[in-house]
Amino acid sequence: MAEETVVQHSVENDEEEGLWEGGKTPFKISYGKLMMWYFLLSDAFTFSGFLIAYGALRFSMPTWPVPDFVFQTAPFNNLGLGHETGLPLIFVTFMSFLLIASSITMVRAVQEGHRENKRGVVFWMLLTIIGGLGFLGCQAWEWTNLIKVEHMSLTIDPFSNHLDDGVYLTADGSATGEAFEAGTPYLIHKIGASHGADDHSEGPHYSEPGDYPDAYVDDKGYIHKKFLLTSGPNEGALTYEEFGPKAFGALFFFITGFHGFHVFSGVIFLLIIMINAASGLYVARKNGYEMVEKIGLYWHFVDLVWVFVFLVFYLL
Repeated sequence: MAEETVVQHSVENDEEEGLWEGGKTPFKISYGKLMMWYFLLSDAFTFSGFLIAYGALRFSMPTWPVPDFVFQTAPFNNLGLGHETGLPLIFVTFMSFLLIASSITMVRAVQEGHRENKRGVVFWMLLTIIGGLGFLGCQAWEWTNLIKVEHMSLTIDPFSNHLDDGVYLTADGSATGEAFEAGTPYLIHKIGASHGADDHSEGPHYSEPGDYPDAYVDDKGYIHKKFLLTSGPNEGALTYEEFGPKAFGALFFFITGFHGFHVFSGVIFLLIIMINAASGLYVARKNGYEMVEKIGLYWHFVDLVWVFVFLVFYLL
């Protein structure tokens, strides 16, 4: 009898506390945030598939472009930064700093939202948008440089590195030019591009195939320097620089472009939500500016994905 009384009392208490009325989420998370997490999880699988495919191709090739050589240019190289001072990847590091800094400002916007501080939310979201636009601007310059200056495309990769030791031919056809070791990177120029001792330095601009007696010019106008092998199974053979693996350009533009599309979409959503916050749309809801928190989850995800893209393309 005593046990029945205790059980009945417990049930009555539960009913008073409303534990059986339903309609409450067990994890104390709103439907919107739960759906955002579902989306981010599915997007993570997508990026993972792309990066795993890149890694599989990267390590199955005998040669692959060296990131320190490919990504050594910057719009401020003439200020003494970049390859000339032995600081490759300086520009992409600056890009990464902008994106990571924007993630910090996004955290501050979410914090101000929890405090129901409209002005704080708008201010920190504005800084986040500026950081995102800065990153997109840097990526646009990098793509322009690789396409117009370095002449990289989805199907042609002018970057590669030597498999064996050798020595370049001089203009008179003798093998007394610059010697190189296996693994040395090179860039195959195109007619009309600068062509000097340093592939990224200023030099004379040639326009005719006959201007390159020490090179082979293909039907697309790419200039392949000739050299003599001094080691390996084909020692003594005369050959020329070859294009790098075709997959490099296609994977680089597709994966970084896919990430850039996420950043661009995030900036658009940030702008819309910032305008809504400034108009006072979220004030009456009194939910800690949940919409700001949801876009914050997306923005942090975009930043996290960039860390892996940076690792795979620019460091390995």
